[in-house]
Amino acid sequence: MTIKQISVFLENKSGRLNEVARVLAAKHINMLAFCIAETTDFGLMRLIVEDVDKAVEVLRDAGFAVILTEVLAIHCPNRPGALSKILESLAQENIFIEYMYAFAQSERADVIINPNDLPKCLRILEEKHPDIL
Repeated sequence: MTIKQISVFLENKSGRLNEVARVLAAKHINMLAFCIAETTDFGLMRLIVEDVDKAVEVLRDAGFAVILTEVLAIHCPNRPGALSKILESLAQENIFIEYMYAFAQSERADVIINPNDLPKCLRILEEKHPDIL
């Protein structure tokens, strides 16, 4: 399924991640998943939250640079080879994964994917792996 992801640009300095967490916590917005990438000059925090619109508003009000991106969320079996099978189906159709992140709990892994062609990727997954969406 497609979901909205928030990306927050952060200066590389101590406490900036906590500022994001604190701003969201103050408005009772739960972070469901996140990942952080860094460069020399700045960091990029990608977030999946319960209330996207409210999170964007409070982060922007707090002075953060925020963008929204539509990504795919899949629910993959948490066993060896399951993700590889899905990614192979996408590679066969020339879908390039720009980035992804995941977390696993017991029998299931939740995977966030940003493909180069989201509509085509979604169509392929619906056709070949309908049980993961």
